[in-house]
Amino acid sequence: MIRRIVHIDMDAFYASVEQRDNPALRGLPVAVGGSPDQRGVVAAASYEARRFGVRSAIPMSRAVRLCPALVIVRPDFTKYRDVSQRVFEIFRGVTPLVEGLSLDEAYLDVTDNSWGETLGMVVARRIKDAIREQTGLTASAGVAPNKFLAKIASGWQKPDGLTVIAPERVEHFLQGLPVDALWGVGPVTAGKLRSKGVEKLVDVRMADPAMLEEAVGSLAAWLQQLARGIDDRPVVAEHEPKSSGSENTFAVDLTDLDEIRGHIEEMARDTAKWLLRRDLYARTVTIKVRYDDFTTITRSHSDPPTRDEDAIANRAIRLIDKTEAGRRPVRLLGASVSNLCTTIEPVVVREPRLPFEE
Repeated sequence: MIRRIVHIDMDAFYASVEQRDNPALRGLPVAVGGSPDQRGVVAAASYEARRFGVRSAIPMSRAVRLCPALVIVRPDFTKYRDVSQRVFEIFRGVTPLVEGLSLDEAYLDVTDNSWGETLGMVVARRIKDAIREQTGLTASAGVAPNKFLAKIASGWQKPDGLTVIAPERVEHFLQGLPVDALWGVGPVTAGKLRSKGVEKLVDVRMADPAMLEEAVGSLAAWLQQLARGIDDRPVVAEHEPKSSGSENTFAVDLTDLDEIRGHIEEMARDTAKWLLRRDLYARTVTIKVRYDDFTTITRSHSDPPTRDEDAIANRAIRLIDKTEAGRRPVRLLGASVSNLCTTIEPVVVREPRLPFEE
């Protein structure tokens, strides 16, 4: 049976939410992120800003140089999560097979759907319409027989696009794709492949396996499959989380040990509150420290499962003592919990056996 996979990607999500909520920002180049004077990075850029080369993950200082008129908005992740939850409720109303990739992106297997629609294009259009009606935002959608093709299709006509790759059009579509359309092939790898004459995705099919493996390692066989349009991965509904935590990059390096401990304690207590909300327990507490020279280390401690806020915070603080924090300037701190479980196994206390019972 041919599957109908839809990939939905919200358009410039964080920036679009800000433009929706503040009409004065509409039509302006907007970047959501930190201050250019405090090591801020771009979390999202409006399409007006993208025309100047502003993209997510670049330093905000560079973004301002590219677009001097850039309007910078501090992120409000609570608001973005609320909008994302509404969008995902729309998805789950159509099919239980929803695989979230981030707050603003997901795969849906709509081969069977609650609307009884037989055409993936119709399902995708109805989803886009529902998102617009309920959130005031636009999304782009790609429809194809597998995840690889659906993801490429969703980016084909952004923003507010809808691209369908029917099974009979797959080969024609593949013929025109560049080699960097493949997963795992970034600019550096693409440059290596092009230097060896591999320009397009279809060239990967006929490439020498040894050369391909030299360029992309163990991904070689997988990329040749994708180059043929083959991707058998199913859409997997969301799994239970395996960990949770947060981290923060500081505008000024931290040198005071008490201040460092205070930040770690606050982060650890936040993770404990998350455990309580999710009705989970954690066995492992981990901290992350990045020094001023960008050296990054982690320290972990495992114990019987708990979600006690004081216990988790104290363990995180003790882990700081196993680092050079305070002796070396600290740029970034993080705290997380992992090895999660839903119950605490009772401790079985065995009575000692008496000699005459042997």
